[in-house]
Amino acid sequence: MILNHLIACVIGVIIDRIYGEPRYIKHPVILIGNFIAWLTKKLNHGNQRKVKGAMAAVMTIVVTTLIAFFIVYGSYQLHVFLGVAAESILIALGLAQKSLKQAAHDVYEPLVAGDLDEARTKLGWIVGRDTKHLDEANITRGVVETVSENTSDGVTAPLFYALLFGATGLWCYKAINTLDSMIAYKNKTYRDFGFFAAKVDDIANFIPSRITGFLLLIVTKNHYGLPFKERFQKWHVDAKKHPSPNSGYLEAATAYQLGIQLGGLNYYGGIASHRQEMGEPHVVLSAKHIDEAVVQMQVTTMAFLLIGIMIGGIFIVT
Repeated sequence: MILNHLIACVIGVIIDRIYGEPRYIKHPVILIGNFIAWLTKKLNHGNQRKVKGAMAAVMTIVVTTLIAFFIVYGSYQLHVFLGVAAESILIALGLAQKSLKQAAHDVYEPLVAGDLDEARTKLGWIVGRDTKHLDEANITRGVVETVSENTSDGVTAPLFYALLFGATGLWCYKAINTLDSMIAYKNKTYRDFGFFAAKVDDIANFIPSRITGFLLLIVTKNHYGLPFKERFQKWHVDAKKHPSPNSGYLEAATAYQLGIQLGGLNYYGGIASHRQEMGEPHVVLSAKHIDEAVVQMQVTTMAFLLIGIMIGGIFIVT
């Protein structure tokens, strides 16, 4: 069974790298999101919102996981090749290499063409911050931070759970991550209702975010020759500056590899929010760093997969 999971992971990564998200069917994440929205409408009111939010999160995770399990189990019962095929497709659907690259390039292309208004508009599709008055450096920062963070959230973290538990594990994680993106906000509406979802997401991302950040430091190009020991030490310190317990490990690694500084001043609905800076500004952020961040994501993903295959191979042999 381990071998089948590994084969499905390899095929799934390849499919996602080449084809990306399906164009003609509704993506499963949208269906999960619709279910979460329905539960939120039903439960997010009155008293005991933390309990209700926990119920909504558990229901979402259990339903998603069971659906994935029965699809995979039923396919393997019919034929092993059908099982591997079904699992490969489910894994590919849960990864976001190509869609992340495309989202970055949608901003990169008008940026290098000098169309800042279009670049700001496209950036606004993938970040929550205000983009109307951003210059090239801050447009680039928004994209690089998004690609960096989602290298784990969108690619290596789901792959981590696919390597461990197959497509069922991946879709359990995707349910958790979708809950976090929809209801884990620290505002009046979701502070209590999304509390459980936020904590579960933090736990689910704890290990893969740190593995991914470390891999970024050792397998991607270091553009400014800072010794590894120094980069590692500074990465570990700067990662903790991020408000998320996990995202900082990705953004700090990216910053030190590219010789740039991430974090700083953002505006949300016109309200200023300063995030502590990570990395060192050896160079000013420019459009080329978007491409470099995408390459980092791709290289790190392949390294993550290869390590998973090697570890899985050891279990198979022994």
